[in-house]
Amino acid sequence: MRAARLSVVTAVAMATALTAVTACTSKSGDEDGERVIAVTATDSKCETSKKEISAGHVELAIENKGSKVTEVYILFPDDRVVSERENIGPGTKQRVTAEVKAGAYEIACKPGMKGDGIRQDLKVTGGSAAERDPRLDKAVAAYRSYAQAQADETLPKVATFVAAVKAGDLEAAKRAYAPSRIGWERTEPVAESFGDIDPKVDVRADGLEAGQKWTGWHRLEKALWQDKKIGAEEKTLADQLVTDLTDWQKRVGKAEISPTSMANGAKELLDEVATGKVTGEEERYSHTDLVDFKANIEGAQKSYELLKPVAQENDPALVTELDKQFAALNALLDAYRPNATSYEFTSYDKVGAADRKKLSDGVNALAEPLSKLAAAVAK
Repeated sequence: MRAARLSVVTAVAMATALTAVTACTSKSGDEDGERVIAVTATDSKCETSKKEISAGHVELAIENKGSKVTEVYILFPDDRVVSERENIGPGTKQRVTAEVKAGAYEIACKPGMKGDGIRQDLKVTGGSAAERDPRLDKAVAAYRSYAQAQADETLPKVATFVAAVKAGDLEAAKRAYAPSRIGWERTEPVAESFGDIDPKVDVRADGLEAGQKWTGWHRLEKALWQDKKIGAEEKTLADQLVTDLTDWQKRVGKAEISPTSMANGAKELLDEVATGKVTGEEERYSHTDLVDFKANIEGAQKSYELLKPVAQENDPALVTELDKQFAALNALLDAYRPNATSYEFTSYDKVGAADRKKLSDGVNALAEPLSKLAAAVAK
């Protein structure tokens, strides 16, 4: 879950990279520089070096020359997200690879990571496309099945959580809370791609817009751990959570997924960890952050493993580094649970500053090479 939430309309534009189009890989013979669009973001401008490009892979070379942290998106006309990069600090540069079909798009910069953003039109022409590597098509199909399985497995766990809430059983509801979120956290980029669902089920109090009603997991989390009571409103909200997550479950199979969106989604999951879990902001009442942390890492690793055969062929050094850093981060997390199969992690309020720093360093060590995965599978 992102640190800030927007309205239902704007949230569509804030969805993650896993809504990337399923375009075929371009084999047009363009030089690498011709497939790159330089994006210069400031607090008041979003300048792009190209307004037109042929279909296929495209890379945004982003530089933030403003004073605010920003985000940059490639958007469909209806604000669905093709690809994105969040948390681009002032004075820093980022690169993101995406796949685009012929059509009209927009590139949006969001200084302060809020609002609809400053936008530039992007026209994608037909190009000369070739069939994609069949291994990548297989990876997309496998990931789609994985995402659907996670949604299917989430609903019974949510039903257990909701039953406890409706029974007024505070302790049973607390026990069922974190397990009910694992499938969502593993596939959060897909879940967020539907824009209108995420603000209903996974928003925090500080992410609400004026007039937006607070619903979902974190509203119930506050009731259980901080307020220590379950009233009629909480029971109604529990039913609403089931309704909203059932909607998500039914729509997972319609998500637009591509190899590069899988890779970008894996990086997005690491960003989720860095901006919410490591800081303790995500589960501020229950302190079950490490459960979410582990689920995010598992989801990122699933995408990576499915793409690994092609990445190994195109960039073996990157694969070696990713294997190393995934293993290191998983080992760090294992220190906070009784065994490698348990999801009963240490309460995050018991994790000291020094240990949080180690976890943060581990996330950063993985995030950097993981940001290169999309380019590796796009070669």
